[in-house]
Amino acid sequence: MYEADEDRLDAAEQLAEHHPRAAAEALSAIACDQTVGDEVRLSAAQLLADVDPHGAAPACLAIARDAAVGDEVRLSAAELLADVDPQSAAPACVAIASDQAVGDEVRLSAAQLLADVDPRAAAPACVAVASDQGVGDEVRLSAAEQLAALDLTG
Repeated sequence: MYEADEDRLDAAEQLAEHHPRAAAEALSAIACDQTVGDEVRLSAAQLLADVDPHGAAPACLAIARDAAVGDEVRLSAAELLADVDPQSAAPACVAIASDQAVGDEVRLSAAQLLADVDPRAAAPACVAVASDQGVGDEVRLSAAEQLAALDLTG
């Protein structure tokens, strides 16, 4: 299956040279396909951001919210989303920061990323990490400090 996924990605990338709209549709389909490997999905979203930045937002959100995707890939999708559509990054970051199955550092990174793009939306993410007793003390403290540092006046 993995080779077939990469073949689909290669074909979509070649299509981008002559038919960007068709390539965008193909890349979006790959990025949103839960049967495709995590890294291939992320690569498709990255290529999609180059071909159609607006179209990359739903693909990145699909990856970031997918609990079956690896933690680091989910975070990378949220980071890409913050680059192409900062306003859409909030739900992705909250999904990662609130997911107790995600590693502590990745959850904190998602909350910090969210603080950079949407401080008001970062508060619930920071609270989710800081109040989770299953999270390491250092990470919980960092989340609490991040919460205290948020500028919620703007």
